[in-house]
Amino acid sequence: MRTVDVWVSARSRRRAWLHAVAWVLLGSALLAVASGLTVAVPERVATERAFLDARPCDSDRGAPDTANCLRTIRGTVLSAGNAKSGKATVFRVRLRPPVPAPADQALDLDSHGDLSELIKPGEEVEVTAWRNVQVSVSHDGVRETLPGLPDEDATVFVGIALACVWSAALAFIAAFGGVRRAHRAATGRPVVPRVPFGVAKGVGVVVPPFVVALCAGRIWDTWTAVVMTVIVSALIAVPVTILALYWDREPSPAPLPDREPEDELSRSD
Repeated sequence: MRTVDVWVSARSRRRAWLHAVAWVLLGSALLAVASGLTVAVPERVATERAFLDARPCDSDRGAPDTANCLRTIRGTVLSAGNAKSGKATVFRVRLRPPVPAPADQALDLDSHGDLSELIKPGEEVEVTAWRNVQVSVSHDGVRETLPGLPDEDATVFVGIALACVWSAALAFIAAFGGVRRAHRAATGRPVVPRVPFGVAKGVGVVVPPFVVALCAGRIWDTWTAVVMTVIVSALIAVPVTILALYWDREPSPAPLPDREPEDELSRSD
């Protein structure tokens, strides 16, 4: 009987230590990703500032593709119609070559927008471009801004970095719990059940930084948006984490009476 208990205890300790090491490795990897994203934030902020400060070019002729001004590219529509972009449906327009980049790429417009009813093959459109980014498309006085502009990249990077840091903190908490369980198993003391952490709780921990980042990118610009993303995320991180850790927490088992191990073995025999 005692041999079986010792074997079970040793197995529990090994499992707890393996779990602790795995959580530490995961947390370290998440911190590494967050560090890489954080290093890239200043460059993204500088790009966003340059885009927001861009003005129309004095002359389209001779302007290089990387010119830090808003260029107007005129072209004739080669094809126009609804197309699939992932799971979404877009109104895809292609211009007749030759046209300079980035207008030589497909222009994905809102399939329910005004331009989807106006643009037909053979008609002329104007594409506004900045560096190598498609900014907007206009036809007959109707203008539509294209998605994917660099005015929210910085906050998106910050949101991903915060999600990684947040998850890494929880991974280190889980690693601490694994070490604690290993020590308690080694001394024969009862182990408090681990708090379940399923998909619902994971969503509650990871999603808020992304939502905050998108909202901050739409309200503020450049470093202001970055700072507000960090502040707002920090304000909601603590309560959401506490709720995630204690939601449906199992009660701790009643403590065992203070008796010597020898007495327990003798009575069990």
